[in-house]
Amino acid sequence: MSEQLRLSKYIAHCGVASRRASEDLIANGKVKVNGEVVTEFSTKVNPDVDEVKVNDEIIKPVEKKYLIFNKPLEYVCTRDDPNAEKIIFDLLPDIPGLHNIGRLDQNTEGLLLLTNDGDLTMKLTHPSYEVPKTYVARVKGKVTKRVLEQLRRGVDIMVGDEVYYTKPAKVELLHSGKKTSVVKITLKEGKKRQVRMMFKRVGHKVCTLKRIGESFLNLDNLKVGDFRYLTDEEVKRLYDEA
Repeated sequence: MSEQLRLSKYIAHCGVASRRASEDLIANGKVKVNGEVVTEFSTKVNPDVDEVKVNDEIIKPVEKKYLIFNKPLEYVCTRDDPNAEKIIFDLLPDIPGLHNIGRLDQNTEGLLLLTNDGDLTMKLTHPSYEVPKTYVARVKGKVTKRVLEQLRRGVDIMVGDEVYYTKPAKVELLHSGKKTSVVKITLKEGKKRQVRMMFKRVGHKVCTLKRIGESFLNLDNLKVGDFRYLTDEEVKRLYDEA
């Protein structure tokens, strides 16, 4: 007989959602155990005995899959936008519970991690895990040393209705021209549209933006629109670093 698991952990193991999102499902009365709605996070289930439903669908543990994907421009990281013409999941295998870890906006291309492992998603997106993400941005205008130092120290940007001071970043000028400059920037945080807002704050509009690295992973020779599965060693290292 299997050991008992906390309900949110079991839902995450089934690839339905991350652990935190699973707790939201429980709190909102979307989860039933043996036909009864359960709203207590502390509830435990035995996978061999108990029937668990989410939104009235029986869930079962699935084989964990881990992908690295080179996201093209114009594709959105969602399944829920009925108006979206280009969705990343149209380019990816049909894996139960597959979801992106973090996201890239429609006008940003590059490295994106995906999995159906809710535990790993929770670890990599938790604020305490400062996973480095590296981008290459082509921006309008000539980027000066003063601007680079501002970005390295951190700048104030608006996050919602609040002023947020970004953490120190690693910044390298790859090319500086009169009309445009190319800058590589590595962050250990991931506020929505943060790179674009940081450059705007120092007077440079981002023309193109590409994520080229996350944690120890990079795109290598992965073509735009292609993906590959992570190796067991890579998955273990992500867990170890988290």
